[in-house]
Amino acid sequence: MKHLARTLAVIVAACGDDRAARPDGAPGDAAADAPTDAAASVWPFELPFGFPVPRLPPGKRLTPELAELGRHLFYDVRLSGNGTQACASCHEQARAFTDGRVTPTGSTGTVLRRNAMSLANIAYNPTQTWANHLLAFLEQQAPVPMFGTDPVELGITGNEDAVLARLRGDPTYQALYAAAFPGATEPLDLGHVVAALSAFERRLISGNSPLDKHRRGEIVLDESALRGEALIFSERLECHHCHGGFNFSIAVDHAALSEPNVAFFNTGLYNVGGTGAYPAADQGLFDVTFTDGDQGRFRPPTLRNIAVTAPYMHDGSMASLDDVLTFYERGGRLIESGPNAGDGKLNPHKSSFVGGFTLTAQERADLLAFFAALTDDTFLTDPSLSDPFAP
Repeated sequence: MKHLARTLAVIVAACGDDRAARPDGAPGDAAADAPTDAAASVWPFELPFGFPVPRLPPGKRLTPELAELGRHLFYDVRLSGNGTQACASCHEQARAFTDGRVTPTGSTGTVLRRNAMSLANIAYNPTQTWANHLLAFLEQQAPVPMFGTDPVELGITGNEDAVLARLRGDPTYQALYAAAFPGATEPLDLGHVVAALSAFERRLISGNSPLDKHRRGEIVLDESALRGEALIFSERLECHHCHGGFNFSIAVDHAALSEPNVAFFNTGLYNVGGTGAYPAADQGLFDVTFTDGDQGRFRPPTLRNIAVTAPYMHDGSMASLDDVLTFYERGGRLIESGPNAGDGKLNPHKSSFVGGFTLTAQERADLLAFFAALTDDTFLTDPSLSDPFAP
């Protein structure tokens, strides 16, 4: 119970304004609770041309020093309970911070149920994870892999003291912490870890792909890729209804919006038994809301860097982009046998935008060329986002 209470306290403190979470309304650490009016309007990192300023949660801040502390923590296996796994174990920079697996494996060997999402432009997400409208901010999401017990990912619960002892005893972290939280009087704690990880993840901005360079007038994009872009934004394919906007996802939030644009869709990936159901292991937004219409609804991910983030879908069940195109071309997936048998095309909860279409061989090639043109090699190799412990 002691470990559970401590974990819940960290999560509550991380989810919003710390003072609002305290019953007496007393302010906490001066550095952690610093005013954020200026930070909300001035982003301390360069943004790509045409990108709006991301929204910061109320009561939270972002500085280069805080993000640098987070970068070290993100790549440090000492953050896991048994010292074997880091956040980066499931989010590799060269893969746009995915891991190339169908689904990841946690630090204790548990195979997780969902594919590791790309962290590219995660600062613009209105909700975090594949299908949870309650996790609006990174500070709310980070405790899930840190402290979750079903499944275990980093496995910190029950190992909090050991994890903190490893970090506090390292002179590098002592210096990073002092820079990130100037004037702090207490030692590094797990609330600071959540804040720092969230700050680093907000740095993961990708907007320098060949398509971006073309739009800035720096290069001329291949005609095939331009035809692919036109197809994505056509009413025949209707992809843009879910994957539109500067981040190629209509699920987006930033400081210029009056409110976040929250979106979840059922694409007809399953239709178990012809009932509209998804496999019981993962029913999407339904698992949070228990509303029938939310069966199989998931947040549309960004298409940025999509060519390097295979396999695809929330369960990693599609190995290639060609498989994904075939799926959408049909308008839903047909599973002819087995426990998940059913025709996703007939799923009653499926989005009306997934109606199916027919592609020529040239159009398929054009779409694949467009997806390739969304790969941001600068982002995938940026040293300021890389492993600080690497040789």
